Amino acid sequence: MLAVHLGPGGWTFAFDHARTRAGQCDFGRRRITVSRHIVTRVSDDDVDQVLLHEVAHALAGPRAGHGPVWRRTAADIGYTGSRLYDGPVASELAPWVGTCPAGHEHFRYRTPTRPLACARCARRFDGRNLITWERRAATA
Repeated sequence: MLAVHLGPGGWTFAFDHARTRAGQCDFGRRRITVSRHIVTRVSDDDVDQVLLHEVAHALAGPRAGHGPVWRRTAADIGYTGSRLYDGPVASELAPWVGTCPAGHEHFRYRTPTRPLACARCARRFDGRNLITWERRAATA
């Protein structure tokens, strides 16, 4: 897919260990990566969409972000998704699991350093909705 849209040479592809994002376009290294954890959780069509999303970034350039130039480029090459990945993430790999008083679960890959309140229970910070964190014994 990279060769079709970006031409031969120049850009490389690899899998990475990201757990919360699906893909990345690294302009400095001219490299597109896709999360090995997320690829195992989605369909082949979804993986193709992730690749198209990142290829659109490569074609649109480093300053395009998710703006109009990127959106046009993405549509032109067949990307049909949104600007953000909203599929499954590798939450079972998160070493920190938090629970609010209402029972909503939250996952963190880095040690929580400040009090956090559940955003599902209230839009603004509310001390009554504080999340209690526990470190998992071992993660895969």
